[in-house]
Amino acid sequence: MSITPESVGVLLKSSDFGDRLRAVNQIRQLEPTIGFGLIQTAIQDTNPRVRYAAVSQLATLGQQDLPHVTAILRDRLRDDDPDVQAAAADSVGALQLTELFDDLQQLYHTSSEWLVKFSIVAALGELGDRRAFELLEEALKSDNELLQTAAIGSLGELGDDRAIQLLIPFAASADWQTRYRVVQALAHLNGSTARSTLETLAQDDMEQVAQEARNYLKQ
Repeated sequence: MSITPESVGVLLKSSDFGDRLRAVNQIRQLEPTIGFGLIQTAIQDTNPRVRYAAVSQLATLGQQDLPHVTAILRDRLRDDDPDVQAAAADSVGALQLTELFDDLQQLYHTSSEWLVKFSIVAALGELGDRRAFELLEEALKSDNELLQTAAIGSLGELGDDRAIQLLIPFAASADWQTRYRVVQALAHLNGSTARSTLETLAQDDMEQVAQEARNYLKQ
């Protein structure tokens, strides 16, 4: 049976949340303009799994109407389900909606969910808004290693050279994946300190780290 806007619309009205969830997945096979119209029904669904799937798709469908999507995502950042909040943060980053920086910052400071915080920190790198520097510095001091790693990556994406001194201590981390992320972050930053640290990491015991550093030093 072929997937049409009409068939998806019928599933979206089903009393079975499994049907509604399937409808959201089928929206990916429709034209973006049509999919964007249909996804808005699912974004308001009573089931958080359906809302999560719908909000996640805004990262790609949202380009259809950014002002409207900005309002939608601001609302979903206040959703009562943390997974939906995390998906909203992901979409904010993907669409680079700097208008929602204050909303992300407020949610970071009020949420107790590490996944929400992680998604916000990752989104701040994509957002590219220099206002995020202090918040990323705060995340870097977290006890959660995954949150620290996300902050390292986002500080690199942000491109603010003040991050160099914050990143240097992590170049000596016992976790090679952390050192790997430090290499990637420092490659986006300028200055002799960043380069000398990359030169040190180019001699790292873990070949993946050393090779990544050497690749950037060649550029």
